[in-house]
Amino acid sequence: MAIKQLLVLIIATLLTVSCQIETSESLATVPTTQPPTATINLPTLTATPSNTPSIINTTLPPPTTAPIQTATAVPETIPSPQVTTTPEQPEGFIGPYHFPENTNPLTGEVVQPDMLDQRPLAIKISNYPPLVRPQWGLNSADLVFEHYAEGGVTRFTAVFYSQQAEQVGSIRSGRLIDIEIAQMYDAAFAYSGSSGPVREMYRDSNFFERIISPDFGHGGFERIPDGDKAFEHTLFTNTYTLHYLLEQRQQDTPPSFATNMAFSPQPPTNGTAVNQIEIRYRGTNAYWYYQSGTNHYLRWTDGEPHIDALTETQLNFRNIIVLGANHVDTEILEDFVGGGNYSIQIQLWGEGPVSIFRDGQRFEGQWRRSSPEHMLTLYDLEGNLLPLAPRHCFFQIVPLGFDGLNVS
Repeated sequence: MAIKQLLVLIIATLLTVSCQIETSESLATVPTTQPPTATINLPTLTATPSNTPSIINTTLPPPTTAPIQTATAVPETIPSPQVTTTPEQPEGFIGPYHFPENTNPLTGEVVQPDMLDQRPLAIKISNYPPLVRPQWGLNSADLVFEHYAEGGVTRFTAVFYSQQAEQVGSIRSGRLIDIEIAQMYDAAFAYSGSSGPVREMYRDSNFFERIISPDFGHGGFERIPDGDKAFEHTLFTNTYTLHYLLEQRQQDTPPSFATNMAFSPQPPTNGTAVNQIEIRYRGTNAYWYYQSGTNHYLRWTDGEPHIDALTETQLNFRNIIVLGANHVDTEILEDFVGGGNYSIQIQLWGEGPVSIFRDGQRFEGQWRRSSPEHMLTLYDLEGNLLPLAPRHCFFQIVPLGFDGLNVS
């Protein structure tokens, strides 16, 4: 009996295990009816890297004791604010405080408005040796400065603003005076060559971004060989190209003139009649003759009519300004001719004597300039504004005590 019961128990156990295995295999082959769930990839937690910033100490430092401010006494009368007023402009004047619409502040003339939206160009032009004449473009300039370079010879800086010139030159090296001219007219400066110390002054100037020169690797110039002229006298430019180059730098913008010159169609009443002007520089003799029919002065240089090759006309200007300024010899070597010639610092600041020639008359006065960005302001001997004739001006810069001016 016991054996029979044991056999029944064993058979029942085997049947139960067989059923469990069959059920498991059947579940494995039945496909799921649930849609697959999206897998969310959570970031794996890692140990904090060793370069994790340390916790910033947010503990505030103890407050410092501020000094006690002592109250100031209230004034019995409160002063009125100081109002800067523009001086009254003399009747009949064009500038210096107000200009009619579209008027060029450098000439007192009405011009095309778009000309006033561009940067003035100060361009360095040779005047020695005589073979560099005739130069190109001088009659198209608003202002021309003739000054001593070194060794008794002169050079020009021409300022172009209201007119274009298809060819200007020949282009020569810059001098110390050009630092003053570029600043007073907020101009770009085009030149070729300079001594090392002068070049560094240009680099350190506030108009360096407006310099166009082979000295700094700039283009905009062209070599035009001409017979036996030396290489250094064959470089030229034009105002169109210079304006284009400035535009690429975003520098061909309207100038900001801190001060202006005064103009009047009518000359002052205290002039002396003068028809001939001679300026005897050491290496150059400049001569101007007043032509009443055109109300202009015609230029001769070293006994020859001085011609502008661009217009094929004689140099002619409405105003001739002989301006005396302190000339100081420096230790800046410019060339080795005759044992060496040194740069001259022409001090166009402060004040000095001036003779203005316009309308066949001479007017004595004084020039003043109190800040680098200021133009030369001209006054008569009584301290009144001395107006120029509307049109272009030629400045003859001479040393103080200059004895080479002859008039008749």
